[in-house]
Amino acid sequence: MEALIPVINKLQDVFNTVGADIIQLPQIVVVGTQSSGKSSVLESLVGRDLLPRGTGIVTRRPLILQLVHIDADDRRKTNEENESKKNGRLYRGIDGEEWGKFLHTKNKVYTDFEEIRHEIEAETERISGNNKGISDEPIHLKIFSPHVVNLTLVDLPGITKVPVGDQPKDIEMQIRELILKYISNPNSIILAVTAANTDMATSEALKVAREVDPDGRRTLAVVTKLDLMDAGTDAMDVLMGRVIPVKLGIIGVVNRSQLDINQRKSVADSIRDEYGFLQKKYPSLANRNGTKYLARTLNRLLMHHIRDCLPELKTRINVLAAQYQSLLNGYGEPVDDKSATLLQLITKFAAEYCHTIEGTAKYIETAELCGGARICYIFHETFGRTLESVDPLGGLSTIDVLTAIRNATGPRPALFVPEVSFELLVKRQVKRLEEPSLRCVELVHEEMQRIIQHCSNYSTQELLRFPKLHDAIVEVVTSLLRKRLPVTNEMVHNLVAIELAYINTKHPDFADACGLMNNNIEEQRRNRMRDLPSAVPRDKAGAGGPQSAAAADPAEGGTGNWRGMLRRGEEGAMPYPASPHKGHAVNLLDVPVPVSRKLSAREQRDCEVIERLIKSYFLIVRKNIQDSVPKAVMHFLVNHVKDCLQSELVGQLYKTALLNDLLTESEDMAQRRNEAADMLQALQKASQVIAEIRETHMW
Repeated sequence: MEALIPVINKLQDVFNTVGADIIQLPQIVVVGTQSSGKSSVLESLVGRDLLPRGTGIVTRRPLILQLVHIDADDRRKTNEENESKKNGRLYRGIDGEEWGKFLHTKNKVYTDFEEIRHEIEAETERISGNNKGISDEPIHLKIFSPHVVNLTLVDLPGITKVPVGDQPKDIEMQIRELILKYISNPNSIILAVTAANTDMATSEALKVAREVDPDGRRTLAVVTKLDLMDAGTDAMDVLMGRVIPVKLGIIGVVNRSQLDINQRKSVADSIRDEYGFLQKKYPSLANRNGTKYLARTLNRLLMHHIRDCLPELKTRINVLAAQYQSLLNGYGEPVDDKSATLLQLITKFAAEYCHTIEGTAKYIETAELCGGARICYIFHETFGRTLESVDPLGGLSTIDVLTAIRNATGPRPALFVPEVSFELLVKRQVKRLEEPSLRCVELVHEEMQRIIQHCSNYSTQELLRFPKLHDAIVEVVTSLLRKRLPVTNEMVHNLVAIELAYINTKHPDFADACGLMNNNIEEQRRNRMRDLPSAVPRDKAGAGGPQSAAAADPAEGGTGNWRGMLRRGEEGAMPYPASPHKGHAVNLLDVPVPVSRKLSAREQRDCEVIERLIKSYFLIVRKNIQDSVPKAVMHFLVNHVKDCLQSELVGQLYKTALLNDLLTESEDMAQRRNEAADMLQALQKASQVIAEIRETHMW
């Protein structure tokens, strides 16, 4: 069990080499208000004076203090400790029984603890400045001594309420956030320090500890300054846990006074006097209080805590190692053969681009449709539904149809519905299919542009190493798409123009529709003949065929009978205004303007015939367009880009003169690769350390 703490120290050293705190290692975090005796407790555990002293806030950066117990007989340790034995290298020994080493000074050894104090002060001012401000960047110090137990402690700035001097106004919040950052680590033990001459119920240290450890399972309370309590009072109830119960216990200690420090009273003498005070004042509790008991308790708690945390640490380390291995693979190896690398990246991008269109890409988007699936959606959902929403007779009123029919007859009255009016109107309606067809091309073009970014982000992350190559590939593909856009638009325009060029009234589907309408008209004619009076000869009533309604008027009024013409005008047979009233002059230069009125039976029938024919033929053309436009887009745009992308990229980029420029890595890529490699190496070392513990059956 005792060997577990050095293992954690070794893990701490491993991660210190890469300057990372991604692994939350077990450690003891010391929390307390200013002048509560935190520094004195730490120095008592070390047995030496090594921390800065003064008034106000003295600890302004976290101090991670690792205490390493060494054998009393081994007074001449090597600089690299056990590593030197593995490597078979010899180093000059260290003169002195105890020494310290800072992480920021590398392998420099400090045997003078006064020099250690000065270095802490200098390093604090270097980062935090000299204006009493604080910093969350820790100072790492390791102390080797035969008089310490193996511990890892974190000394934090003391809790304060009011800024002093030129301290920041939010100094209280800064310190609080810093403390919470460390004690929120579930692998930490909280050492809450409170002075005995203050009310335990108002302890700021216990209050902040309970915020992150409400059950108190990892909080140990330390009551300092037992010798400074008011006369006639003692801390018996506090130490017995009757005032504030703490699960891990409450331990009382006696600190050196400022006079003792000024008179250079040693820590060893202070501990001896502390023992005498406890025996005299608290004889029944003397063996469960004091600095030595505190050190043994912390050592025991930390060992058990480490034992409980190691399985989770091992899992966390293995997960991080896999993540950093994947990250390092994404960064790639340094380029040796630039020609081969360039060709490989170009080929891979072209393949991934095509695979994304075909739906066989390695990385499949799950948040939205992408690539070929989105193109399919554009063809059959977006474009298809848009065409289906186009009304065959949209924008075409009955008066428009009637006007077209009359304009197509010229100066002669027509006996039949003119075919020209049908062609004129149906072309006008078919033309409306061109705009959604061109919009379909535009949407597919946009999606093929989006595929470039998709491949860069998900499929070929190696391109992120070479930003210039990435930009060049994007430019080549974009240019290729840009060149194919007018060709595809022209083809789609021609598809609509082809339909407009020849109205095929002999189309099988259209002929069937015409036959059905003729049957309906004939059925209507027979129905009208059955309704005629018996005095009217049926051969004369039906002699006009489709114009039977028009022939009935001359039969009634006689050929050229002006009364019949007037009567027809009164019945509303003319689609334009009747002659002016009697007594008004007629202006022959007036252009007849259509007005809203009730259509005659013949006009109604003629309009219905034209509208049905337009709708029938429009549906035929719409079906053709809905089928031919996606085919044209696939052939002239999608498939052409797929087939030519590889050769286009090679032709534009695979040139000797461009190699060095295109394969220039981004400025921070090499740094990120090195950092990932160092972190992966540290995680692998940490995994080996934990594996060694398992082999020795320590957990």
